[in-house]
Amino acid sequence: MLSKSGARTFFLGGTALCTIAFVLLTVDTMKELETRSNHAALSESARRGYHIYIDNNCMGCHTLMGEGAYYAPELTKVVSRRGEPWIREFLKDPAAMFPGRRKMVKYDFFDPRVDPNAPGNVTDVIAFFTWIEGIDLNGFPPEPDLKGPGAAQVAGGLDPWAGAPGAVAVCRGCHALGGQGGVAGPALDGVSKRFKPAELTAWLKDPQRVKPGTAMPNLGLPDATIAELVEFLGKQE
Repeated sequence: MLSKSGARTFFLGGTALCTIAFVLLTVDTMKELETRSNHAALSESARRGYHIYIDNNCMGCHTLMGEGAYYAPELTKVVSRRGEPWIREFLKDPAAMFPGRRKMVKYDFFDPRVDPNAPGNVTDVIAFFTWIEGIDLNGFPPEPDLKGPGAAQVAGGLDPWAGAPGAVAVCRGCHALGGQGGVAGPALDGVSKRFKPAELTAWLKDPQRVKPGTAMPNLGLPDATIAELVEFLGKQE
């Protein structure tokens, strides 16, 4: 049992130690802030994207750098995880890309190539998320444990997506090839051994018709693009 004078000493000593620790941590934070905040890369487009994110209350469903709601996916590394082409396609109409599954509202994120005078556009949103990825967050969020069967190829410096048609940029937002790409859908390694060209064509034209309830969206690809994708996928052994 501490005496009154002992308790006072303990309180004052603890307060002093906490104050010193707080000051030292503040000094260290201010010293590291400039380099770790990625402030130098904060463009005007990224600033506009930030205001779009705030004005539309995106954090009401998503988390960013661990802050926000946990109803929808974390967005800190969304550009690396999904890729810019996938994000552009998704934001056009989330419900159309994932019919019956996604609950995300269709916002008026205009692409400046369509309407350069629009109050908000997809390019700015992507610029904001790209800037976020440059912030040093001590490894947050952690890398997923899921790896494709061809991870060794990537380690050897080979690009498994080399030579792919342009439309495949959207595919890699969900699928991996040679260990590189998304993890939301199955890896495409060896897909030519599992499916015939006609089956791949039918799948890419209308996934829901082939397998009702599948998470694969109907991207509305033209026949010529589908033919290019089927030819590319046919070479993946």
